[in-house]
Amino acid sequence: MGHWKAGHSIDWVLSIELGLSITDEAISQMKAHATIQDAEFKVAAEEEKRRRHDVMAHVHAFGQVAPAAAGIIHWGATSCYCTDNADLILLRDGLDILIPKLAVVVDKLSQFAKQYKDLPCLGFTHGQPAQLVTVGKRACLWIQDLLMDLRNLERARDDLRFRGVKGTTGTQASFLQIFEGDHAKVEKLDELVTEKAGFSSAFIISSQTYSRKIDVDVGNALGSFGSTCERIGIDIRHLAMLKEVEEPFEKDQIGSSAMVRCTELFGLLRRRLILGIDRLTSETLCAQSVCAPSDVTCRTFPRMLWTLTLPSDNVSSGFVVYPEVIKRRVNDELPFMATENASDNVKKQGKDNDLLERIRRTAFFNPIIPELDALLDASTFVGRAPQQVEKFTSTEVAAALKPYEAEIAKQETSALYV
Repeated sequence: MGHWKAGHSIDWVLSIELGLSITDEAISQMKAHATIQDAEFKVAAEEEKRRRHDVMAHVHAFGQVAPAAAGIIHWGATSCYCTDNADLILLRDGLDILIPKLAVVVDKLSQFAKQYKDLPCLGFTHGQPAQLVTVGKRACLWIQDLLMDLRNLERARDDLRFRGVKGTTGTQASFLQIFEGDHAKVEKLDELVTEKAGFSSAFIISSQTYSRKIDVDVGNALGSFGSTCERIGIDIRHLAMLKEVEEPFEKDQIGSSAMVRCTELFGLLRRRLILGIDRLTSETLCAQSVCAPSDVTCRTFPRMLWTLTLPSDNVSSGFVVYPEVIKRRVNDELPFMATENASDNVKKQGKDNDLLERIRRTAFFNPIIPELDALLDASTFVGRAPQQVEKFTSTEVAAALKPYEAEIAKQETSALYV
């Protein structure tokens, strides 16, 4: 039957599917003006000044270009039939846009992790160098959090249900009157409109609006994803300060613009996600409606969804890694971890870590001098990090990305960030 498209009014469904007396002329006029023209927006703006009601302003504007349908355009419906159902469609479609982008981010980071699964680097506890890890293993920590976000967002999207055709306070009384008390036809109408909107089910119970718990649920999933993005951005900035990695750098960038991608991300996330969730949780539900839903649906969610496209467009692709810097830092710290004397030489006297030179100058160690480089090979200190990367990316990551193979393949043929 296909998704319900703009201009397919509720009355069209009533007429064609359920046999109410609506003229072919009315349907033809509505179809002919399914796409709103600039002139109609001007009429709607004038109507809203008069009527102080956004939805009814558009109903009256539509009635002017489809006069044969003017009396049945909003037949039995309430404004929230239009706005809340539209918001649920927008939420679903917005998540449908965001989720594949997240899958692309995970795929890019997974490729990065596999590329650098064997490159030893410093691991930290409490900000201090500890056992070595690898650059690839470090990236897997980001991926693991992103997989949680992917599941959360998929669940939030899949849990969405349509408000459907419920009337002013959710009782369907107006539609029961239209169908002269035929409950079966009212339910059939609800099912048809839900199906045409592309939803598998609708809420059986609603007030004038759908439950604002839906907004909070989706907002929490987005906020959790936002916290992951912030964590990744902070890690990248810290590593950039150590000159181990850099953010993507494009040919026309100048000076400090090389350092702003993650910084911009922090600001956007804090302002638009954290404040957005606060807005969602502070919404007050009245007896049959919500006091101020428009700010959430018209501003908060679009901004939150838009903000979270930034990691895929600006940060996750094109990392610059400096293996020689990483190797030097490992070589500086590895002997440092091995002996307190070297630690004292560096911390208290401000000298270089000369432990290896001391060993080579000490006759006692002559038997092992030929083996010294092998004994201090950084790859022998990373445990199972390379194997963990391989297992993680080939099992959990691969399974999570399988539904998005087509989107990933499409992205691989074009630049990920602009």
